[in-house]
Amino acid sequence: MNRGSAFVVGGSGGLGAAICRTLASEWAGVAIGYRSGRAKADALAADIGPGALPVHCDLADAASVSAAIARAASHFGEIGTLVFASGVEIAQPFVSKITEPDWREVIETELIGFTRIVSAALPLFRRQGHGNFVAVVSVATYCFPPGDALSAVPKAAIEVLGRAIAKEEGRYNIRANMVAPGIIDAGLGAAFLKDLYSPEIWETQRKRIALQRFGEGGDIADAVAFLASGKARYITGQTIIVDGGFSL
Repeated sequence: MNRGSAFVVGGSGGLGAAICRTLASEWAGVAIGYRSGRAKADALAADIGPGALPVHCDLADAASVSAAIARAASHFGEIGTLVFASGVEIAQPFVSKITEPDWREVIETELIGFTRIVSAALPLFRRQGHGNFVAVVSVATYCFPPGDALSAVPKAAIEVLGRAIAKEEGRYNIRANMVAPGIIDAGLGAAFLKDLYSPEIWETQRKRIALQRFGEGGDIADAVAFLASGKARYITGQTIIVDGGFSL
């Protein structure tokens, strides 16, 4: 069992829920961070059991973020890992079609939201003498598909911030790592597979993947759990690409 509890921002979403379920077996408690998905968070907590705690966390509000982390720390005693798995549903417009309000929405929610999480959690991690961040980013940083800029740009910035945390905060026994999913049939990825493009296009994409299948929520959750755990105690500032070989 790892030391402390896990806090999953975006825990009520499809991918976040898979991460919460996996972490629940390895940590003393799991805080399920949600913004508007209270019913989903409550249902997930009931399914996981007494070690799960739904916590309202609005990334657009710094006070909400601070209150959420404080509540989880008070409830569990310590937060050992903080997982950032929140994202905005995006229709994948080309750069020429992206408006300033589009950029502002995704940057505010994802990039600025992550900076608020970091600002609230770092003092806690320093007081504890340990802690780590795991951010779910995107394989598009390494293998860019046309139309993915609105999603990939803020995630690339999150990745750089993760490396900065690793370099600057390692002296305090604080780690930061990232997981970059490929095409995943869970959460926003599942919505893309259902509603975006034609089945023929997705079949062509599937054949590009070395393992010849789309990823599942558990594939990402296992990578997150590894980086969050003591087994990764000497790994920091790194990105694990979990894409089945899509980017090869």
